[in-house]
Amino acid sequence: MATKKRSYREACRFAYALDLVGERWALLVVRELLLGPKRFTDLRVGLPHASTNILAERLRELEQNAIVRRRKLPPPAGSSVYELTEWGRELEPIVTQLGAWGARSPIPPDFEEIGVDSIVLALRSLFDPEVAGDLNTTYELRIGEERFRVDVAGGEVEVERGSASDPAAALAIPDAATLAAVLTGQLPFDEALASGALRVDGGKQAAKRFLRFFPMPDPCACDASAAPVEAVAG
Repeated sequence: MATKKRSYREACRFAYALDLVGERWALLVVRELLLGPKRFTDLRVGLPHASTNILAERLRELEQNAIVRRRKLPPPAGSSVYELTEWGRELEPIVTQLGAWGARSPIPPDFEEIGVDSIVLALRSLFDPEVAGDLNTTYELRIGEERFRVDVAGGEVEVERGSASDPAAALAIPDAATLAAVLTGQLPFDEALASGALRVDGGKQAAKRFLRFFPMPDPCACDASAAPVEAVAG
């Protein structure tokens, strides 16, 4: 039986936005759909810690709120996929900026697990236009069996699912966690190449330059160990 949906019951638009996407897993469902439609089984792979019932419930809520829609693929596929509506896609910069804000937390996360779509979307929030300069080129990123085209032009980056034709370099890596290790420097580029954790088709220098586009931000300088301020009742 579906649980009763909670609400802040405020006219504040921020509170209302949280009514729409503030339930647990809701924004992560949005994250999983930002790079294109997915079947329910694909969403389960991307969100392995969400139970089947909770995931189905979030999808129903997001459909009811016009953020997600379900579409049946034509034959021979015939299966149904979930995709963001035009309005739902407007959440992309919000998700990206929230990720960039979280990356500067003075308290690192306790977990190292990361999904493919999550690390690919992180590229958008980490991208440094000053490092890219006036470069105009395309790369291909291969994570396991998945392919992503990365376009860098005009100081901006665009990432979409699919192969790139004649990329400056194609970087192949076995999984998202390994890519995260290379991006953060935990696994140096040359060491990754030597171990086979990273394979580069094309110019090695082009691949190195590609990785420099996504520097990790410095943590917030605030003192996370400071004593909490006690609330004062009015």
